[in-house]
Amino acid sequence: MQKILKWFTPVLALGVAVFIVFFLISINSWEQLDEIEPLQHKSSVVQEKPKKVWLNHFSQTERLGYFYPVNEVYVKIDLNEKVLKKTTYKLSASLLDPYQLFCLKEELKQHKLPYYLKRDKSGVELLIFSKDVNKLNSLVKVLKNYQISATVVSYKEDV
Repeated sequence: MQKILKWFTPVLALGVAVFIVFFLISINSWEQLDEIEPLQHKSSVVQEKPKKVWLNHFSQTERLGYFYPVNEVYVKIDLNEKVLKKTTYKLSASLLDPYQLFCLKEELKQHKLPYYLKRDKSGVELLIFSKDVNKLNSLVKVLKNYQISATVVSYKEDV
């Protein structure tokens, strides 16, 4: 059995090689075909009859010296409302330890605050933008338990 398996792989490979050679020879025959004509691209432009569309009637009115009226749209905007600008606050904290990062994520889940972690060579920095300063201050107090220093400052976006 082992002798058969030992010779089976080379015989199979040789058989496949012979098949590929005969296949390539059969599709690339050297016989010259006498009646070969070069391919020619024949194209003809089909001219369609112009369709009668009701919009074409409007395009001809300019020549007659009059135009159809256009619907006018009026928009009324009440500009007497005062837009109150709400202050956005930014909490930033630098994280050096993976344990601090774990504790921080757990606290953020409890406070239900969206956050952004910024990673670079110096470490990981947490950024939270919120309009509720009391929620951010309570988070800063909780983070002190984990020895994470965080600061809350008012954030002014550059436009």
